[in-house]
Amino acid sequence: MNCLEEIIASISGNRVYIQTHNFPDPDAIACAYGLSELLMAKGVEAQICYKGNIERTVTAKMVRMLNIEVKEYIKPEEFHEDDEIILVDAQKGNSNIINMNGQEIICIDHHPVYEQVDYRFSDIRPEIGACASIIASYYFDNNIDMSRSVATALLYGIKMDTADMRRGVAQLDLDMYYKLFMMADREILSELDSSVMHYDDIKAYKDAFDTIDIRKDICFACAGYGRKESLIAAICDFTQTLDGVNLSVVYSLKKEGIKLSIRSNDKYSSGAIVMKALNGIGTGGGHDNMAGGYVSYNKAIAEDNLQRNISQADIVRLEQDIKNRFLRAAGIETNS
Repeated sequence: MNCLEEIIASISGNRVYIQTHNFPDPDAIACAYGLSELLMAKGVEAQICYKGNIERTVTAKMVRMLNIEVKEYIKPEEFHEDDEIILVDAQKGNSNIINMNGQEIICIDHHPVYEQVDYRFSDIRPEIGACASIIASYYFDNNIDMSRSVATALLYGIKMDTADMRRGVAQLDLDMYYKLFMMADREILSELDSSVMHYDDIKAYKDAFDTIDIRKDICFACAGYGRKESLIAAICDFTQTLDGVNLSVVYSLKKEGIKLSIRSNDKYSSGAIVMKALNGIGTGGGHDNMAGGYVSYNKAIAEDNLQRNISQADIVRLEQDIKNRFLRAAGIETNS
């Protein structure tokens, strides 16, 4: 059996959900949308779900313009223990995906495998630049008609996750990009590529620029308090373009911890460095050129005494510790 046939054979329940990682980006939504339409063509109805508000993001604009039906996870009781869940652009056990009620039966992803999970079927290809390329290949491999909306979503997902084919591109990404480009709605693509920046976003860029700290060829910047994951990532993409910068780490202070986005060129591996840097104080992972991480204040500062008050001075010291950890993980000497 090919991949699509194995996916169909692995589904046995009546309630099927396609779950993306939290705060889904265009690649994640494109994968979920493309797969839901593909399953529909095979007589299987599946609902797209995710955790995390996506308002005022390009993902929300994409969902609106392409009329994609999605469901935000709010309460555990909305889902049943016997629901069957297909994970796309994410894997069970990673810090960027919530554990919903139900059984994760299938996983389709392009991130490295950090935990062995016994799915009924999995198609995990870390060498691929965009998960949307994998979903697109199922259509072409099985000669299934693709709507213009699906083609547009999948193409946009590939464009975004590969930074317009400049980052982590594999042959499959190139092949799918070419085929989808001839099928997609160019006007919608152009509209999606246009700015969706808001005033608060400008303030986040200002905060990041005001705090840029370049050590050797590594750039650190704080985007301020409570910034959206997609915005942190966008600012990290921008700082990575600075002359002489080979690794960029942009972070935002949250209520319970620090969220980080990491970008690099071929000199450093973002995924390996973030895992090494945050070992013992947080979680992280991703590709060679792009990754993410999270550090909980309770784990990093007050693990032995969760009742203690965490001060601003504690957080400042943690920020400096995180910077030193990244420098050491990159092989750069520090003073501490």
